[in-house]
Amino acid sequence: MTVKLGDVVGDPVDRLAEPLVKVLGPRTAGALVKLGLRTTGELLRHYPRRYTEPGKLTDLSSLKVGEHVTVMAEVRQATVRPMRSRGGATLQAVVTDGTQTLNLAFFAKRTGALNGHESKLRAGRVGLFTGIVGIYQGKRQLAHPDYKIIGVDVDDEAEGLIEAGRPIPIYPASASLASWRIQASVRTVLDPLAEADVPDPLPEAVRTRLRLGTLHQALHDVHEPFDDAQWRRGRDRLQYEEAFVLQAALARRRAEAAGQEATARPRRRAGLLDDFDARLPFTLTGGQREVGDELAADLARARPMQRLLQGEVGSGKTVVALRAMLQVVDAGGQAALMAPTEVLAAQHIRTLRALLGPLAEAGFLGAADRSTRVALLTGSQGAAARRENLLDAASGRAGIVVGTHALLSENVQFADLGLVVVDEQHRFGVEQRDTLRAKGTRTPHLLVMTATPIPRTVAMTVFGDLETSTLTQVPAGRSGVVTHVVPADKPAWMDRTWRRVREEVDAFHRVFVVCPRIDPDDAPDVSDADDDGADLLALDLDGSAEGERVRRPLRAVLEVAEELRGLPALAGVDIGILHGRMAADDKERTMAQFAAGQIQVLVSTTVIEVGVDVAEATGMVVLDADRFGISQLHQLRGRVGRGSAPGLCLLVSGAVDAGDASPSATRLRTLAETTDGFVLAAVDLELRREGDVLGAAQSGGASSLRLLRVTRDADLIARARTDATAVVDADPTLARSPALRAAIDQQLAGEREEFLDRS
Repeated sequence: MTVKLGDVVGDPVDRLAEPLVKVLGPRTAGALVKLGLRTTGELLRHYPRRYTEPGKLTDLSSLKVGEHVTVMAEVRQATVRPMRSRGGATLQAVVTDGTQTLNLAFFAKRTGALNGHESKLRAGRVGLFTGIVGIYQGKRQLAHPDYKIIGVDVDDEAEGLIEAGRPIPIYPASASLASWRIQASVRTVLDPLAEADVPDPLPEAVRTRLRLGTLHQALHDVHEPFDDAQWRRGRDRLQYEEAFVLQAALARRRAEAAGQEATARPRRRAGLLDDFDARLPFTLTGGQREVGDELAADLARARPMQRLLQGEVGSGKTVVALRAMLQVVDAGGQAALMAPTEVLAAQHIRTLRALLGPLAEAGFLGAADRSTRVALLTGSQGAAARRENLLDAASGRAGIVVGTHALLSENVQFADLGLVVVDEQHRFGVEQRDTLRAKGTRTPHLLVMTATPIPRTVAMTVFGDLETSTLTQVPAGRSGVVTHVVPADKPAWMDRTWRRVREEVDAFHRVFVVCPRIDPDDAPDVSDADDDGADLLALDLDGSAEGERVRRPLRAVLEVAEELRGLPALAGVDIGILHGRMAADDKERTMAQFAAGQIQVLVSTTVIEVGVDVAEATGMVVLDADRFGISQLHQLRGRVGRGSAPGLCLLVSGAVDAGDASPSATRLRTLAETTDGFVLAAVDLELRREGDVLGAAQSGGASSLRLLRVTRDADLIARARTDATAVVDADPTLARSPALRAAIDQQLAGEREEFLDRS
């Protein structure tokens, strides 16, 4: 028996925490659980994806094979026939949008079992039909679809007349639960609720000033609208609420940070930083000097710096970060630089030691009068080296400690941790960052770096608790990179690709060849990739027609390296491999050989995506380039052309045809047309699923953002930011807004909070 929600007595918050199995019964609740919906509150937040206007039919030409759909169409005919070959009966129906048709097929052991369908599926009637689109005898078909005939499948005629004139909510559904069954469940849950049962996260003063309805009213508006104006009103209110709760969470974090104490690390004259600036072999760009001044001022304050440093590939973020670290070391503190991979950590060590020279050799012969040490801590280090580096960090001898997640280990101690620098922050969660910061006796300053340019709306939404600095200039002396798209199915183009690689090698340059996986028998390799690895995992889940194509097996490092060794065009060329399964020592040895020219062509996975800096690397060939995201391809391309010689990037794809408008084709063409990372980031944001871009933690398959779209709602986000900041400034603990505090805790708890720190 179904339990009515009105029979439940308790605290108002508990009404929304009521298990659906108790309210709707185990059968319906079980189907809803598959959609990630377990409580009444979660069901009410499962908003309609769209609305069907009464009498407006779905364009059936847009249906794709294999897609689960809900369409509104008119019945053209329905006929029951016996099946002579195998017994039983079938009902074949045809529905139409007025131009296109779609077949429906029902099967039964006897004709009588289909009479109910036949009586309802009368010509001229309009209904909603849901199922998975298949192909039978060359025509699109729904087999055993669930359906609802408008104005017929109701309890009484009066109700039918009302329903026939209302917008019909279409919910994200599943094969086991049709949209209208979700609608019925929502009504069962929503109708008994009173205002007091639905705590509103928006403070009353904010609602009054903006003339917004209550949450209770908004839920009725979106789930039970009588006209378009009503559901639009409810949706707008819920969008604003989503932005407001998010911005309130960020405002609380900013307030908490402002209330913490840090050790001021003002710049000291005649110290390591001055010595470093004096030995720099190049002139800092105007942007590097400006950002450096911002960081210096932040570090000199007695509250923790919280700053995001974003910049174009090759814009010189490492030098800016190093100067900040040296300011802290001059002031008696230490700096920790956390990198996501051992390859990148090792690259940072090489870069920092090369830039510092004798300034990084404290205690060794040849060290400068004023010097420090740069230590490395990774998970695969040998015991002796690890002990020495741990001691250097704990004693303070190492002013700068570079490491991977190994820095988070309990046995890693610092004498006086003053600055935490997190490189490629989107690969780390908030808990990891905070674990490292907790190793300071007082809250250390924080510098977050990302080489993926972030559009303003994303920065405002995702990194709203950090001050943002941006480097747009590229240091002088770099010649840039030219990018071309190469069709993989044209042998002449591929022959020219490998001859072009040989030309780079003959000019004493190096070339990367990037593959999406390691071994031909493997799934796509994303062990070394950032969040864009989701493009490799999801492959064709971008909603394009690409899902209908037959895909060739993805290219793999091991097989490609063997192929290249057998090509006449590359005869005598030293070809090496690099991937995530190799031991750390082997990776470092391979990169050193590549940098020295002992390896001239390096076949690799995306392990070389960030941080790898080989000035002689001028060429890159990316195989199966259509399987990578824009930001990842931009990062890969940034590994070449970093010296005085121009770079060349060839994006090889067998899935892009002339005039192709698919997301893959758009990505590759955009990359070929521009090297502006901010333009690319904006295109990326438009093309990719928003949850991927935000790195939103998934809970039951639902994105942390339900209605808000950062590409579309910039003004709304900015307005909510101002309003939420004012509320938090006036009431930092939100003692006067318990529903808002509860919404923040509920919606952004645990893993979901991580999306606030990801790009």
